[in-house]
Amino acid sequence: MRLPDLSSSLISSIVNFLYPAACPSCSNPTDNLTFAPFCSACWGGMKHYAGPSCSICGIPLVSTCADRCRSCLKNPPVFSRASSFGLYDATLASVVHHYKFLGIRRLAKPLADLLMFYDTAGIDALISVPLSPRGLKDRGFNQALLLAAALSREKRLPLVIDVLRKVADTPPQVGLSAKERAANVKKAFVCTGKVSGMNILLIDDVMTTGATVNACAQQLLRSGARSINVLTLARASLL
Repeated sequence: MRLPDLSSSLISSIVNFLYPAACPSCSNPTDNLTFAPFCSACWGGMKHYAGPSCSICGIPLVSTCADRCRSCLKNPPVFSRASSFGLYDATLASVVHHYKFLGIRRLAKPLADLLMFYDTAGIDALISVPLSPRGLKDRGFNQALLLAAALSREKRLPLVIDVLRKVADTPPQVGLSAKERAANVKKAFVCTGKVSGMNILLIDDVMTTGATVNACAQQLLRSGARSINVLTLARASLL
């Protein structure tokens, strides 16, 4: 017998009654399975950052009169432009943490929906920032790849995998200065596939200094890619 269709909120209420869960951001009951364990209000409260930002790396700027940050004026990255959905704080930071470190993989689809604001006109393919074999084994999944896969389906763009590889087990970037981060990943990536003439959108979860995505972009450009743009969920800061 076919069961009648039930709304997501009703199903969530039943599940939450049997297995009570609280939203990590506000402690209210989880009310939607799509965003669980986060509630609909907290998820909907995450807004796309539309304030002043560097036209290259995307870091937030204080004034709308400025076009580029000091770092990009002094030493611009090799990628064309980086964009992020929002700033790495509050609920967005908590969501990324639960997705990435607590292994809630089903958040990949709703997180990819947050990236639908990005205009992919002219983009030929999506590529995700890779993990090293050891990093993939330890985490069990590549959060950037799942995000890119979900976005490629929504945008109907090819997802190119196994072209960009991370060949070095680098120490965590957390706690390192911008200079140290760049040195840490300088020789960590290689491009082993054909990307000649392609305009690539490089996907990752969080961007801080941009050292990782810049190292990836360097390898892709050396392999013949025409241009690299970067898209991440969140833009963090060393401060």
